[in-house]
Amino acid sequence: MARLKDIYNKEVVPALQEKFQFKSIMQVPRVTKICINRGIGAAVADKKLVDNGVDELTQITGQKAVATIAKKSVSNFKLREGMPIGAKVTLRGERMYEFLDRLLTVALPRVRDFKGINDKGFDGRGNYTLGVKEQIIFPEISIDKIKSISGMDITFVTSAENDEQSYALLKAFGMPFANAKKEA
Repeated sequence: MARLKDIYNKEVVPALQEKFQFKSIMQVPRVTKICINRGIGAAVADKKLVDNGVDELTQITGQKAVATIAKKSVSNFKLREGMPIGAKVTLRGERMYEFLDRLLTVALPRVRDFKGINDKGFDGRGNYTLGVKEQIIFPEISIDKIKSISGMDITFVTSAENDEQSYALLKAFGMPFANAKKEA
């Protein structure tokens, strides 16, 4: 069993049930999936960049990533419908908890001048999106082998009904928010 899943069951569930007065433990919010998305703008000119992006996401997450495809043609960007322009992967279950654990304990502390993550990434429905500027914060990526540094968006999809519950859930997991103004 993943370490964070064990922490969720033993510590986070009772704490959130007490804080929000849930009648059943099934009402306690949980992380349902983590979606990692990476747009590769230079892929219009070089198709190998998408393959490199898919390979890097696969290394980071431990699950096969897929290429994303343009839905519309945009002449100003020399983009045609059906061209590969990015990579994505969706994590659930054990892999999701393992990735979250590695993100919190290994990757985020490696960010230069890290002062915490922004707490403005909530969408109003209990989901949180975090932007990472460099893929080299993950130890699976070798700095020598990468061609260009690019970022990615990491979205935490939760079963929380609102941002307050989602914030409390992610904070209980140990998410290092910069300014803790939402706590009551």
